Amino acid sequence: MLNILIIHGPNLNLLGEREPDIYGSLTLKDVNQHISQFASQNNIELKIFQSNHEGELIDFLHDNRKWADGLVINPGAFTHYSYALRDAIAGTQLPAVEVHLSDIHKREEFRKISVIKEVCIQQIAGKGADSYIEGVQSLINYHAEAE
Repeated sequence: MLNILIIHGPNLNLLGEREPDIYGSLTLKDVNQHISQFASQNNIELKIFQSNHEGELIDFLHDNRKWADGLVINPGAFTHYSYALRDAIAGTQLPAVEVHLSDIHKREEFRKISVIKEVCIQQIAGKGADSYIEGVQSLINYHAEAE
């Protein structure tokens, strides 16, 4: 059984309300149920966390680093400038996958920059809630290859 952290960054608590033409109509609860269903079908235990506060995301990551076998993170706007979050991910030495609901490469110029990407094994963007599913699958594959 794999233990995987799912971390949602700022403003993701407003999914379903915030710019549905960009982020879709699913709520964060819907997205979490989608991920949880996939996880239960693949013998994966999840800890899911969302915060609008950088320090809370870092504390959650630090507190759960020894429990987890990997991390799927949607850092939201922290993607573009949070070296503190980047360093926290690197410091845990967990395989991490950065995910985004929208295709950040087809949006505003500032959204194309990720300071998180270089400490992750993969970046997945533009697939809605399935970005998370692909992120979890990437961690499954990563661990299968390591065995």
